[in-house]
Amino acid sequence: MNQSMEDHLKEAFEQDVRVDGRSLHEHREPHVETGVVSTAEGSAKVTAGDAEVIAGIKIESREPYPDSPDEGSIMVNVELLPMSSREFESGRPGIESIEPSRVIDRGLRESGAIDLEELCIEEGETVLGISIDIVPLNYDGNIYGIGGLAALAALKDLEMPSVDENGTIDWDEDGDREFNMDLDPLPVTVYKVGEHFLIDPTQQEEEVADARLTVTTLDEERVCSLQKGGDHPISDEDFKEMVDLAFETTETLRDTVDAI
Repeated sequence: MNQSMEDHLKEAFEQDVRVDGRSLHEHREPHVETGVVSTAEGSAKVTAGDAEVIAGIKIESREPYPDSPDEGSIMVNVELLPMSSREFESGRPGIESIEPSRVIDRGLRESGAIDLEELCIEEGETVLGISIDIVPLNYDGNIYGIGGLAALAALKDLEMPSVDENGTIDWDEDGDREFNMDLDPLPVTVYKVGEHFLIDPTQQEEEVADARLTVTTLDEERVCSLQKGGDHPISDEDFKEMVDLAFETTETLRDTVDAI
């Protein structure tokens, strides 16, 4: 980004104005579609402004980890493809995709929303693994939030396949194994630019941010994970304000989640 554009954005923030007309604390209205990938066990597409993100889930049988012989697993992978933005290149994943993968994954794990013991086929021998792939079709910022919402919507769309006692999966039959989520872990990332805080930034706005804080909540009172990012530190006062903003934003997004 050239210096004139950076200066223009920061001057606009001083007046609580953004290029797309939103206020600093306003989230783009998300639209969620589920069942968009016929070959996935669960899938969803989230559109917010110009950002489009798709999430798909695959189930596999595998050996359990030695320290959790009666638990299945969950893994999140964010892939930033060149087709979604000229800023991304082909090749090995960089920190731009590794970090949101870990942050979204952590929010789901720490929430306790997924009972991993229900994914056990035979203790110590065979369990089921849930793999969630998150791919922007058009990248325009806020992969932590929009990608996290897409992952949550895909999980709510998940239908378990038929699995026999040996862990063999029959993709052509619906399974009798239920997948339930009693909690909805929802990540919201607050970005800090100078003395200002932004919700749901576009790609351009992300580029001028100094720091960010991802807050994954279960409801209006409970936080299940926190992750700070960016090169600049945040003060105690910044932290409190960013968490409060995350809760306020979550309240506006819960209706979208409840409608899935």
